[in-house]
Amino acid sequence: MYIQDTAKKLLERIQAKKQVVDDHRPFPVSVIRRLREDWMLEWTYHTNAIEGNTLSLAETRLVLEHGLTVGGKTLREHFEAINHRDAIVLLEELAESSRDFTVTDLLDLHSLVLKNIDPDFAGRIRNGRVRIVGANFVPPPPHKLDALLDALFSDLKEKESDLQAPVLAAWFHHRMVHIHPFFDGNGRTARLAMNLLLMRAGYPPAILLQQDRKKYFHALNAANKGDYSRLMLLVFQAVERSLNMYLNALPGHYEDYLPLSDIAREPDIPYGQEYLSLLARRGRIDAHKEGRNWLTTKKAVREYQESLGD
Repeated sequence: MYIQDTAKKLLERIQAKKQVVDDHRPFPVSVIRRLREDWMLEWTYHTNAIEGNTLSLAETRLVLEHGLTVGGKTLREHFEAINHRDAIVLLEELAESSRDFTVTDLLDLHSLVLKNIDPDFAGRIRNGRVRIVGANFVPPPPHKLDALLDALFSDLKEKESDLQAPVLAAWFHHRMVHIHPFFDGNGRTARLAMNLLLMRAGYPPAILLQQDRKKYFHALNAANKGDYSRLMLLVFQAVERSLNMYLNALPGHYEDYLPLSDIAREPDIPYGQEYLSLLARRGRIDAHKEGRNWLTTKKAVREYQESLGD
């Protein structure tokens, strides 16, 4: 219903990787601590940068890990970093809970996102209309929001048993953004909720990169018209990237993920960098992004080659 054939193959690859991760649980405490520190920093940096926060990754680390302020940055930008970290801590508690995810939980997450930034509306449904610049839809009026949120969480409960977690998380993310229940903080809260659903199903959080900001907004606009393929691909690729972080932490030998330019220079690889980039962007090969660069492995390219019968 929501995904095309290419994305289905990517989803199968994700599930296979998750099974490998699950087979190696429990991870050593030191490994879990390091991975948590890495994705908490990256998640906070990228989700805030998508919304216009100008703290760099290094500056975000200074704020979160050392409690320092950065010259030339606004107080709001500092609060956005601290607040998001606190929201992740609450999210981790919710992920461990066996009870259903509720509207109240969503409001609690939003309350932390806007703490010390907009105290009048932190954790509160908007009571006025909003307009989103660049979006291809008009969010619903405030008098419909309570009913729409109730319907969303009712649909979530029904779909949990039918949809795989990455599909469910991407679907919920879009529906919440489309309802746009808050004056501010909708995107950050939607990405938190998306990852809560993933983590409750045993997946690591999916970090949407600020380098993909335009692609992300285009994907949401396409989903507004009923085409979920772009959003699903973006979320699936983010999930795979996080799973790769876990797999790389496992003991044993794993092929290094290298820049596409390095892979293309290998004498036994028949594809150029541009073609590999196209395959990576479409999810046809096992690849993930670091910054603006795609990384993959020789094994992934060989598997694609074999699938074609080359």
